[in-house]
Amino acid sequence: MGTCTGGAEHLELTFYGVRGSCPCPSQENLRYGGNTACVALTADGEEPIVFDLGTGLRSFGDTQPLDGSFAGTALVTHIHWDHVQGLPFFPPADRPGARLRIYGPQPDEGTLKEQIDDFMRPPYFPVKVGDLRGEYSFHEVLKDDFQVGQAQVKARPVPHVGVTLGYRVTWHDRVVTYISDHQAPLDLESVAESVLELADSADLLIHDAQYTPAEFAEKSHWGHCTVGYALRVAAEAGARRLALFHHDPSHADEDLDRMLAEAQGTVGPGGPEILAAYEGLRLTF
Repeated sequence: MGTCTGGAEHLELTFYGVRGSCPCPSQENLRYGGNTACVALTADGEEPIVFDLGTGLRSFGDTQPLDGSFAGTALVTHIHWDHVQGLPFFPPADRPGARLRIYGPQPDEGTLKEQIDDFMRPPYFPVKVGDLRGEYSFHEVLKDDFQVGQAQVKARPVPHVGVTLGYRVTWHDRVVTYISDHQAPLDLESVAESVLELADSADLLIHDAQYTPAEFAEKSHWGHCTVGYALRVAAEAGARRLALFHHDPSHADEDLDRMLAEAQGTVGPGGPEILAAYEGLRLTF
């Protein structure tokens, strides 16, 4: 994966938030960052696609116009706070004329908009979604294929706590898969068919890698997985590159360095390249 040459469009992916559970900026994690899930995918002449609306969304907003010309799409995996908490702090969409399309999981009860309205209202927050000045549209998906600009998007359910999606975005012949929260089975052996479908031969798989084996033993029902399980998913799916993501808030830079090195040491010939996502990391295709 590198800078694209020839006639294909330039595709770029940037990590703005890489943490799970809660924001946790501190001196101990300055290199990897402390904002929660938000990853932006951009291509020449296309509106941006944003994976999740965590607190990293605010940093993405610093790169976007504030004159009402912003237009983009958000692919939200689920409605836990660490994946939507940045929405009120995204000025580019809070302007007359701006547009933000939000795709997210079809709820068991109510609507996606109602769920977001429930967390973004007094007394929890002083501003309601309806008070924002841009145009916000909500689209419920569960097991759907749809198009965003020139990108083909596949949404599939992923095991987690509550209704949760993973996304596969195909832009021309390049594939990015985003599985931010993934409940691994207790035996850490089997992989859900929906997950393998999303990650099949992906150029980049961004995957939950929150726990060490010891942490998973204590929190096996919390909806996440180990670094080793993320590697299993990537290997079984034939993904070319794996980005460890959704880092635990207790993991300092040195912890993540060690987890990455251990994972890289287990990859045999033909296995995926492994990296650990950090804020500001930019990949070009």
